[in-house]
Amino acid sequence: MRIRLVLLGKTRNPQVKALLEDYRARLARFTPIEIVEWKSTDGSPPALEAARGKGKAPIVLLDATGRELTSEEFARWLARQLNSGQKELVFLLGGAEGFPEETKKKADSLLSLSRLTMPHELARVVLLEQLYRAFALLREHPYPK
Repeated sequence: MRIRLVLLGKTRNPQVKALLEDYRARLARFTPIEIVEWKSTDGSPPALEAARGKGKAPIVLLDATGRELTSEEFARWLARQLNSGQKELVFLLGGAEGFPEETKKKADSLLSLSRLTMPHELARVVLLEQLYRAFALLREHPYPK
């Protein structure tokens, strides 16, 4: 399964960019991954149909009101997605303003990275690290220990 991360806005901090690239490269050993930074001209999030792309990929919207999972639960959830027959899974991560309610209602899944508040650039790193950790857990790689 291919993973696509659609990130609203640019990653400006060079250290954060380096971390994102490090985890993207690690994750690429397990699955094809694409990171798209989506610049909105009017400050609004992309339509879910546009984020979904040409296929019918499920949209996982990251939001503070979403379902919280442990790393192990997230790995099991990801395994179910991998085994569902879908060719692609899209994670949509917003900026500091989050997403309007109408966008949240249209997403296929709502997940939360934490109940803690964190900068949206750091949330990008946390998401990639947790994806890498989930694949490592599923493949019994020693990383998560």
